[in-house]
Amino acid sequence: MKQLAVALVALLFCAGATQAKPARVASLNLCADELVLRLADPGQVASVTFLARDPRSSNVAALARQVPVNRGLAEEIVPLAPDLVIVGAYTTRTTTALLRRLGLEVLELGVPQTLDEAYDQIRLVAARLGTPERGAALVEQMEAAFAHLPAPTAQPPSAIVLRPNGFTAGRGSLPGEVMARAGLDNLAARLATDRLGQLALEEVVWAQPDVLVVNAAPDAPPSLADDLLTHPALVAFRGSGRSVSLPIRLWTCVGPQLAEAAARLAAATDTAAKAATETAAPPPGGPPSTPSRIQTALPTTGEAAR
Repeated sequence: MKQLAVALVALLFCAGATQAKPARVASLNLCADELVLRLADPGQVASVTFLARDPRSSNVAALARQVPVNRGLAEEIVPLAPDLVIVGAYTTRTTTALLRRLGLEVLELGVPQTLDEAYDQIRLVAARLGTPERGAALVEQMEAAFAHLPAPTAQPPSAIVLRPNGFTAGRGSLPGEVMARAGLDNLAARLATDRLGQLALEEVVWAQPDVLVVNAAPDAPPSLADDLLTHPALVAFRGSGRSVSLPIRLWTCVGPQLAEAAARLAAATDTAAKAATETAAPPPGGPPSTPSRIQTALPTTGEAAR
């Protein structure tokens, strides 16, 4: 499957090389915004979404202030006469269909589930923008940053990501791979049903992960969805230093911020590993430590894969 993906990107790269370099590019998706603003030439971007200017959700807010913005409406895009429109696979579907019917070139981006897929997407967008060397440099920068992370331990600390409304990072997700690169064992990969699963508060407390990753915008306005993140039942995690706050923008989209997320998690991993070592050592003459409930109740990673 990986070889097929690489071959497809190479084919698209060659196809992009034979097409004219677009002079006016519009983006209708936040993650597309970030790639376009990082990879395009100055003056090549005709419009990005309004979300790109919000520093709570965007990693390129400063760059987005230099270009016009849109709200994903066809009547905003058509007058711009773009020669390339980049969209997401799950957003602005009505607008995307209309733009295609009008004969505009549309490049649709999926949601990468691995770092290799993320790198392929960067190369793909850079090739179509006519800046392949910029895409290659960005991939090289990210690979180098991940290579500098500490090697995972034989028994990595367990972790659960908790987002507003109890959403988590489950199996088969890009955040899940970032967690693994940072040396964490993602318990939600065994608890959640899919990569966008939800966990009840009781499940999180009962699982007792070594690290609780609170994944939300710290300066977001108050909301019922965020109430779960400050529930009294989670105070013990914060009080013991087992909680780490990670802005959700750091791994929502493809880009160098993924390595920043991994670095923050690696620091939390180191703290958790040291705390586990101190806790595991029994007092002189005392009984040996016992495995946690999550260790005894859940299958090992190998068992879960079978």
